[in-house]
Formats: sequence, structure tokens, C-alpha cells
Amino acid sequence: MVSRNKRREVSFSTDQRGLTVATEREANGANPQRSSPDGLACRSCDLIFDVSMLRDGESANCTRCGGFLSRYTANQFEQVAAVSLAALVLLGLGCSYPFILLKFNGLESAMTLPQVSLSLISHGMPVLSFCVAGFIIVIPAVVLLLLLAMTGAIVTDRHYRWLPWVGRVIFTLKSWSMVEVFFLGVLVSLVKVSRMATVEMGVAFWAYAAFSVLFVLAMSGLDRAQSWRRIEWLGQ
Repeated sequence: MVSRNKRREVSFSTDQRGLTVATEREANGANPQRSSPDGLACRSCDLIFDVSMLRDGESANCTRCGGFLSRYTANQFEQVAAVSLAALVLLGLGCSYPFILLKFNGLESAMTLPQVSLSLISHGMPVLSFCVAGFIIVIPAVVLLLLLAMTGAIVTDRHYRWLPWVGRVIFTLKSWSMVEVFFLGVLVSLVKVSRMATVEMGVAFWAYAAFSVLFVLAMSGLDRAQSWRRIEWLGQ
């Protein structure tokens, strides 16, 4: 194993199988030592690469189609854990306080996020109510809790039998979260409603706005390839 305080030079070559393999050489002229190929396939063209030799801040793109492969950040799991915890707190605030306050002809109406979903049931749309609650509250909350569990295990270098399952669930539910879509829809609706009534944003509105930003940062900061490499390494 090479010490972290030694300077290393890394070059990439293609072997007979078409696999891009990183070759590592110490600056003092020691013999090159090839890393074992991870076999990361490009999601666009299926060309296989080895990205195990990426350094902090480096990213890899496919040499055939230019598609993104992976980006390595030394402390990405610590960052994702911190952002996920902050986002979870903001989501709790967003569900506990009034989201929007409407004033019209002397009448006032305040509504929280859970009430948005429940109101759809009273209007005879239970399926839509279930979808709204799932996409903007339940799924994001589950993803954040699983992120905290996975990053906590990775940061502390502890392997659990459920860790691969948690990773699969996170990257599956990632595509089903509609946090930013919902918030953009709310902004568009507020522009139209403000022409008919006085609209005041409650504490939950700003909390959910900050939550949306942190949720996107947490998901974008988690690299799929690097996550699976760490999970597999812990399982050895």
C-alpha cells in the first residue's frame, strides 16, 4: 500500500479486453503497480472503464460518447451526511408550520403540507392525495433517512448486511422524488393566485424552499460509482 503523503503518478491504458486500466507509479521510480479493474460501464454506450484511480476533485468521462462516469471527492460522504441531516430537519419544519396563508374578502385560510394532501381526499381524489404525499414528503424523508444510514456506515467504516440493499433503494427512489418539481409548481401557482387573493408565505414555505435546495445538493453530491466501491470494499 502506498502512503498518502507520497506523490504518485497515474496513467491510463487500454488492455486487450478493452478495459481502461489505471497504472500507478511512485515518484521515486518504483515499479508500476496496476489497480484491479472495477468494470464501471458507461450508462450511455456500455463501454467499460476502471475509475478506481481518481483523485480528489477528479471526474471521469467516457472516451467514446463523452458521458459522465464518476466524480471522486475525498469527503463526499461526510458532506452528504451533513446536508441530509439539515434537509431532514427543514422537512420536519416544513410539515409542522403553515405553508401558505390566503386572505380574501376578510377571510383567512392557512394550510400545512400534510393538509394539502389530505384536502385532496375530501375532494374525492384519494389516489392523487397518496401520490402527492409520497412524492413530496414520504419518499424524500425515506431517502434522507437511508442516506444518513448509508453514509454513517461508510464514514465509520462499518459493514452491515443491509448496506447493499439500502444503496439499491436510495438510487431507485432517487428518480421518484419530485421535491423540486413540486416547489416550482407552487411558485407558478402563487403567481396566479396572487391576482385573486392576498398570499402570505408561512414559515413552512421558506423551510421547504431551503429543504428543496439541500435535497438536490445531497443527491447530486452522492456519486453512484464511488458509493458502490465503498460498499463493496466494506463487504470484503
